[in-house]
Amino acid sequence: MILNQRIFSLSLIAALGFLQAQSPGRFAAIAPRMQGLVDQGAAVGVVTLLATKDRILHLSAAGRSDLAQNREMHTDDIFWIASMSKPITVTCIAILADDGKLAFDDSLAKYLPEFTSLTVSQSGQNVAPVRPVTLRDVMTHTSGFGEMTTRDPHQTLAETSRKLAQQPLRFQPGTRWMYSTAGMDILGRVVEVASGMPFDRFLQERLLNPLGMRDTSFWITPDRVQRYAHTYRWNAQTSKLEETTIPYLYNTQVTDRDRPPLGGAGLFSTAEDIARFYQMMLNQGTVNGKRILKAATVAEMTRKQTGALDARPGMPWGLGFCIVEDPSKMAANSVLSPNSFGHGGAFSTASWADPTRNLIWIVMFERDGKGNPDNSDVRIGFQEVASKALGLTN
Repeated sequence: MILNQRIFSLSLIAALGFLQAQSPGRFAAIAPRMQGLVDQGAAVGVVTLLATKDRILHLSAAGRSDLAQNREMHTDDIFWIASMSKPITVTCIAILADDGKLAFDDSLAKYLPEFTSLTVSQSGQNVAPVRPVTLRDVMTHTSGFGEMTTRDPHQTLAETSRKLAQQPLRFQPGTRWMYSTAGMDILGRVVEVASGMPFDRFLQERLLNPLGMRDTSFWITPDRVQRYAHTYRWNAQTSKLEETTIPYLYNTQVTDRDRPPLGGAGLFSTAEDIARFYQMMLNQGTVNGKRILKAATVAEMTRKQTGALDARPGMPWGLGFCIVEDPSKMAANSVLSPNSFGHGGAFSTASWADPTRNLIWIVMFERDGKGNPDNSDVRIGFQEVASKALGLTN
């Protein structure tokens, strides 16, 4: 009895010690660091989040979401997450694979026949591909697809697919790595064909609703537009951030529902919503006891898929996710363990999951035109302070 009481007491002390160590006060230095970067003009406003697969450790906001209105940034503000959309889109493909509706190595033309007659630009001529483009090729950016050369802001995913099919591939499928947002847009059309429902509806019903991602959408509703974190571009001549439109959304309004659901870079979301997505991935495809993906599918999505092909420094590709193979190749990756996975966005939002340390790192701010957005000074500053609080660095 005495031994059991002693074990219970030690367990309670350990639990209390862990809770104290992970208390919000431990991360109190993050918000001032972010505010300092805002004061220096590096960002208009920033939201930072640190989590494990089970809970949020830190969430704070600094600066403004809208300079013109002088609106204070809030932790639930909604950001254009740009290419952070890609892993979410690929997760829809993965759900359909688990359903038996498709397979990763199926040809793209199996679902979209317009891609049956693709050509490849090679030595100044258009030649036939040596093999069909597969869904895996598209998800790993090894398909050869480029970007849309002409596009109406409101053309449907079906129309987008037909137009992209008329463009020659940049290289033979599977022989090189080259980033393609348009290719990821086409995966949204594959979802529509394989599932028999609009892409945005499938995403909502099979992923966003089960995860409780209430503020994630391709369009910001009018009642939430006051929570929109506006986008800014760095002006090198004035050394200031100036408000800008979103070129990838073809300069349409963020509320424009006539714009199609663009899976390559079309989503808006919050830090907490993105954390829920990565918590599902770190929990091997489950959330609150409900399975979204098979554990084996999660493992397949987050392993290196691109072999010896050159992608980004120290970062090969999984299925929709970028994989950190060598953290030393980029300063912002230095706090991540090998085999961490995630994605950044064109306007500097970033989200990464570290399975080895059971950590999720999210930084949300909207800045274009100041170097590599994945390696931003704001992301590095956030991670420096947070890693010290976690005891990962001195």
